[in-house]
Amino acid sequence: MSNLTRAEAAARSALVTAHRYDVSLDVRHAADAAVEGYTSRTSIAFSAAPGADTFLDFIHGGVHSVLLNGTELDLAAVVDGNRILLRDLAAENEVVVTGTALYSRSGEGLHRFFDPADGKCYLYTQYEPADARRVFANFEQPDLKAEFTFHVTAPSDWHVVSNSAESNRRELPGDAGTSTWDFAATKRMSTYITSVLAGPYFRAEDHWSTVLDDGTRLEVPLALYCRASLAESFDAAELFTLTKAGLDFFNRLFDYPYPWGKYDQAFVPEYNLGAMENPGLVTFTEKYVFTSRATDAQYEARANTLMHEMAHMWFGDLVTMRWWDDLWLKESFADFMGTLGVDRATRWESAWVNFANKRKAWAYLQDQLPTTHPIVADIPDLEAAKQNFDGITYAKGASVLKQLVAYVGFDAFIAGSRQYFRRHAFGNTSLADLLAALGTASGRDLGGWSRQWLQTSGISTLSAEIAEGPGGTIGPVLLRQTSVDPVTGRQEHRPHRLRLGLYDFDGGSGALRRTDSVELDADGPLTPVPGLAGKPRPALLLVNDDDFSYVKVRLDAGSEATVREALDRIEDPMARALCWTVLWDSARDAATPAALYVAAVERFAPAESGIGVLLTVLGNAATAVERYVPATERHAVRSGLLGTAAARLRDSVPGSDQQLAWARTLAGLSRHDGSQLGLLRGLLSGAEQLEGLAVDAELRWSLWQALAAQGEASAEELDAELAKDNTASGREGHALASAARPDAEVKAAAWKAAVESTELSNELLGATIAGFMTAPAGALDGYIEPYFDCLERVWRERSIEIAGRIVRGLFPAGQDLTEGTDPEEHPVLLRTDTWLAAHAEAPRALRRIVLEQRDNLLRALRAQAVPSAVPAK
Repeated sequence: MSNLTRAEAAARSALVTAHRYDVSLDVRHAADAAVEGYTSRTSIAFSAAPGADTFLDFIHGGVHSVLLNGTELDLAAVVDGNRILLRDLAAENEVVVTGTALYSRSGEGLHRFFDPADGKCYLYTQYEPADARRVFANFEQPDLKAEFTFHVTAPSDWHVVSNSAESNRRELPGDAGTSTWDFAATKRMSTYITSVLAGPYFRAEDHWSTVLDDGTRLEVPLALYCRASLAESFDAAELFTLTKAGLDFFNRLFDYPYPWGKYDQAFVPEYNLGAMENPGLVTFTEKYVFTSRATDAQYEARANTLMHEMAHMWFGDLVTMRWWDDLWLKESFADFMGTLGVDRATRWESAWVNFANKRKAWAYLQDQLPTTHPIVADIPDLEAAKQNFDGITYAKGASVLKQLVAYVGFDAFIAGSRQYFRRHAFGNTSLADLLAALGTASGRDLGGWSRQWLQTSGISTLSAEIAEGPGGTIGPVLLRQTSVDPVTGRQEHRPHRLRLGLYDFDGGSGALRRTDSVELDADGPLTPVPGLAGKPRPALLLVNDDDFSYVKVRLDAGSEATVREALDRIEDPMARALCWTVLWDSARDAATPAALYVAAVERFAPAESGIGVLLTVLGNAATAVERYVPATERHAVRSGLLGTAAARLRDSVPGSDQQLAWARTLAGLSRHDGSQLGLLRGLLSGAEQLEGLAVDAELRWSLWQALAAQGEASAEELDAELAKDNTASGREGHALASAARPDAEVKAAAWKAAVESTELSNELLGATIAGFMTAPAGALDGYIEPYFDCLERVWRERSIEIAGRIVRGLFPAGQDLTEGTDPEEHPVLLRTDTWLAAHAEAPRALRRIVLEQRDNLLRALRAQAVPSAVPAK
């Protein structure tokens, strides 16, 4: 039994109080790939209700012994799958569990990676939400916090690191080249944020300190880690600069000294997340170590992630939610604080523009799915918790917090946060605890706000209804709100603090600039807008100007016409980004033809100066072409966009981020269109050279993947490219390109590797699936039935991370609507409905993925049903 229900966790926490863990891990033989596991020994001191029964969690490769209060237990009687039963407890107890834990290739538990560049072995842990039990026996739930002391036995020439500082290291007598590292006891924390890193990592060191209000000095040692083969690309100085800026900012802001001693950050391979907030040892995906040319938007995104994880040292680590229902208590705050930190503590000035354009777009997408949920979610078990790390918990929650800051005032918000930290330090909380602190600080009753924003689902849509006044002036203006909760079907009108911006063309420059604005609170279905009647009719009336509120916007007809004719003339970056979002929402919602969005990208994207916005709109355009444009128009629309990408690649400023963005777009679109393959071949061979464009490893693999998908790259050519780039990223690029070849035997082998075999690690699995799914229309129809047939078996036999990648990635999403047919009657949609009806009792998390993929397909088919307004090219 690997799942854990909320009810079971609550019952256990009512019986048990955890005090101390002492954990020993022996990974001295990890570099031997034939060795599948390692010895794990855990001693736990805990209190319990006398006479009570409970259990430990341990996903293992064998339990060797269990001692409870000095008595050895009968393993046959107490080891029940992934649980260890503890019966007839005393008031104070000590249990010692020794067993074999297994190395992971899925990124869950203790992940083992062999670097193809030099053969070296690297280990790191990743636990959220409940994978510490894959490494050591424990009470795997966030509210049973304890102190942890780790001991790790490993090769002497490795770096070994944990949450706390190293207290001792000793070589093992009789085992030359092996040492044991002892680490100081941590402060009280949850199991899922404990961490161990071990391997021949490259290490850089620095130090940060500050003087506290009482005159004492807070000293924080800093360290950075990455694989040795990445050391030349590791910009440690820049990362230390960001780290120090963040520590300065958050220590001042929260007025609670950083509580975890040291601050290490490790960039690790095959990571399932962007990063994880383990106190004292934060882990990041090594994709943030840029071995190829990266845009400024990528560097800013990395800074945002760094600030996000640092904010967790307070929100999430110091104060932790009791159960995963309140996951937002840490993730929403960290998402908001990460953007705030970039905005206030770094060189970037576009943090909130990119938040509006990218993070909120993620939330808007998630909040329109049938599986959306309130920010305060209903999480009945761990499988549901795993699926809840989504756009609602992160980006919608952060958006709503941004509104809350405007509602109660920034100073009151921070004062309440400070009170929250002091009152609940090293403890666990729920929504009521936070609202109490913020309510006290602001003097406001936040119960109503919480009910409307945290405990309902769905997104409001606002549109302005403008009456014509005399002589080209504005008549009465109404804001119409529609707010259907997808879960309940009820209208849930929410209060919105808004700005309406009036934009007109400058007579001299022709720029579209804000000439006036109105702020108001909109609530209910209709809200009159004061102060506009009688003013000259603007070229653009932008609802939610400056992005105050979490809301979807529809423009009035005149404003939409202005945007479609002059989007590139809007000077303000935020206003421009919001207008891009309006156009994209309109296409996704099948309100306007998707080809119109692509046309806007062709026309206006070349002038877009914000690289983060440019990358987003180019990605949206590619999605629109392949999913939302009708099949009868797709070739013409794609060819037009591809031609624009080739032209812009040639005339972009040499070496600019824009040039790189167009190169990536060219490669991506060419997976489905062969008209530019000559240019791609030329870039790869060097026959075509564009000033400033670095055709480095990442771009080369993108070009090869396009050639492979078009049947223009042989296995021998791809193998030769891998020989030149035998790195982790090179292996992923090769796996994707190899599986993308439009050959029936290739596709069959890729399917078998993904679904039937367990040989692929998490990242190679993801690349293989992506390559498999890159195929001409109809080429994968033979895999529709095998997909539905394998779902429950895959979910039962594979870890939740791997199963999720397979179920989500292999869903037959690339479908076309036959002209004149009903989207609801598409055969794949009906087949999905049949599976859902026949598997009503399937695991909730599995059904959620299938439901979401069904909805994405239906959205695409509905978009394809919209008649085009763009003439064929």
